[in-house]
Amino acid sequence: MKTILIPTDFNLESTKIIDALVQNQPNETLNIIFVHAFKLSDSITDMLMLSRRSRDYENVSDEFYQQLNQSKSKYSAKINTIGIEYFYGSTVAAFKNFIEAFDVECVAYLKGYTFKPINKFSIDPKFLTARCGCEVLELNIMTVHSSENLIDTKIQEAILQEANA
Repeated sequence: MKTILIPTDFNLESTKIIDALVQNQPNETLNIIFVHAFKLSDSITDMLMLSRRSRDYENVSDEFYQQLNQSKSKYSAKINTIGIEYFYGSTVAAFKNFIEAFDVECVAYLKGYTFKPINKFSIDPKFLTARCGCEVLELNIMTVHSSENLIDTKIQEAILQEANA
């Protein structure tokens, strides 16, 4: 079982990486963690309330959750879990502890990923993931093909070739 970390801004487009991951890791059962990083505030009040960060989950739309559930159902044999986590900190050492705690084996990005902060404390994840020591995959969703379509195409080609013969 392989745990993969996916930095996200909770845009629906970011869920398309799941299809690419399943195709890129055909012999693996996956645990997928979508993560957003926040730097810690200097405010003592914010620090005391850190354990009550349920407000951060308001950044995740219902459509995003629905898309994750659909992907989990679609790839039930390949995906063990899909979750959402937040990282609070701004140092690579703290991020290494985070990935170690979740037993993360690699980080995956969509090709052309551009970071969009969701609030003033958001951190560009590439700052952390580039130096964390984990393998970083950059996947292209344009090359994702559904196996059903490929099979249908081959069958249709065979029928056309028989008709022309």
